Order: sequence, then C-alpha cells, then structure tokens
Amino acid sequence: MRRRTWQRRGASLLLPGLLAGCSGVQSILAPAGTDAAFLSTLFWVMLAGAVVLWFFMNGLMVYVWRVNVGHMSSRKAEALIIGGGIVFPTVVIGVLLSVALNAMPDMRAEGTGTRLKVTGEQWWWRVEYWPEGAEAPIVSANEIVLPANSRSEIGLTADKVIHSFWVPALGGKTDMFPGRETRMSLEPLKPGTYRGQCTEFCGESHAWMAFNTVVLPQDEYDAWLEAQAEPAAAPASEAAESGQAVFLSEGCGACHAVRGTAAAGKVGPDLTHLGARTSLAAGTLPMTQDALVRWVRDAKAVKPGAEMPAYDHLTEDELSDLAAYLEGLT
Repeated sequence: MRRRTWQRRGASLLLPGLLAGCSGVQSILAPAGTDAAFLSTLFWVMLAGAVVLWFFMNGLMVYVWRVNVGHMSSRKAEALIIGGGIVFPTVVIGVLLSVALNAMPDMRAEGTGTRLKVTGEQWWWRVEYWPEGAEAPIVSANEIVLPANSRSEIGLTADKVIHSFWVPALGGKTDMFPGRETRMSLEPLKPGTYRGQCTEFCGESHAWMAFNTVVLPQDEYDAWLEAQAEPAAAPASEAAESGQAVFLSEGCGACHAVRGTAAAGKVGPDLTHLGARTSLAAGTLPMTQDALVRWVRDAKAVKPGAEMPAYDHLTEDELSDLAAYLEGLT
C-alpha cells in the first residue's frame, strides 16, 4: 500500500514537468501556424490510434490467457488471429495513413507571399529575402521574419554539410543539401517569436545552430522589409564611431558586409542590421553589448569550431566601442 502511495506521488511530481514540455516557443504541441496545427492534430490522432490498437491487441491476449483459458475451436482461434492480428491493425493503420497522406498536398502548397532562400552554413544561417520583382535579394542572417496569415515560400540549401530546417511551432522540418535546393512553405497565424533549430547533426556546434523566427502582422512586416533594404545606420555616438574605425581597421569587412560602408565580405553573416535582431551567433547569445564583446573576443569559446578568429588582442575599450557600433546597426 505504501509503495503505491509513493508511486502516485512520484507520478504527480513528474506530470507538471511532462506537460511543461508541451508548450513554449519550440513545441509542436503549441502550434502557431497552419502546418503546425495540422501536425499537432495528426499527433493526437496517431496517438489515439496507437492507444486503441494497444488496448485491443493486449485485450485479445488477456482474453486468451486469462479469460478463456479452456479449449478453443480452430475456427474461433483463426478468427481471433486473422481478425484481431491482421484485419483490425491493418484497418486502423490504413485509416491513420490515409489521414496523413491526404494532408500532404496542402502542406506542400506553393507560397504566394514572401519568398526567401535560407542557406545552412557552419554554424549559422544565411537568409535572403526576394521581394516580388527584385533583381537582388535583401540579405540577413540567423533570424527569419515572416508575415502572419500569408504562406511564405522558402528555398533551402547548404554550403558544406547537410543541415535540417525546423520551426516546430510553425511547421515540419526539411533537410538542406549542398548543391541542391529543397523547398517548403509556412503559413504562420499568430504574431510572436518562435525558436527554430537545425535538426540534422552537422558538426561541433550543431546544438548551437538555432534561430528565432519572428512573425509580424503584414503591415509591420512590410515596414520591416523596407527598413532592411536600407543601408546601415551611421554611428550615433563617439564610442560607436571609434568602434566603426576598429571594425574597418581590423579587416572585419573582408568577411562581413555592412551595406553603406566599405565592408562587403560574403564569408560570414551580413551585419547591416545586426542590432535589430533578437539574438546573436545563431540563437546562442542575447543581443547585448556584453554578449557582443564576449563573442568578438573569442568566438570559439562560445561556439566550438566557429570559423571566426579571436580578437583577444583588442583592449577592453576597443572591444566595448566595437560592441557599441555593432549594437547600433539597427
């Protein structure tokens, strides 16, 4: 009796933790988009089907082993084996499969709104927005911004190794291959910020290759996209001016682009509007001056295998000024 009491107490303590995992900005069971809503429903349908199948099959075994333990005619035995072991599972699995397959065309629908291209790098995301009629993309990095109530088309590729793109609260996952472009479309419904993640092991910093997806109302998205097309903001303080000088003198522009300046590198992320993003280093750090100093001083200490060199030879004042400049790129 005492053992059962402790089992109940243990279950009651575990239940809140298990339920907490079903919510949040990176949960498929807290959908914020059309595709994720269907996947969430599909999960519960599949779970219900599995429970029905489990109880039925185990019920048959209990019936044979515990209830009807005497002699059974061959006809009845064959009916139980064929009906319970073959027909019923086939019907249940067939129904579940048809439900899933019927939804695939809708989830593969072509986007009619925003068009993006996302490239998986090591270990960050290159993001290009292609407004209708544009001859060149608006380049960003490590954050996806989408309009609500519109289906966006996303082309996916990779640079050196396979990655996988997934925003659980908005839809399913799609792999990204070097030399090949796959595609997906997403239709967010609720404005907000949702966490995405690379879900294909891609190297040392796979676990640190995340990104935020910001969903905005259509008018706010249009204004945001227009602002993203503008060149970088000029330094707004003496510290930021000094930081810009450090940025250019240290050769950061060989790897990074800051539109409106001499920096035009394409090796690393585009920094033109870095300060307007919600996170730093592909979702690894918050977008703050302290985090920027930490990242610039020694990126590999934050993200193992990162290709960005350490700038630990800079003084604390130089690092602080450089961080002020970068944070001001909004």
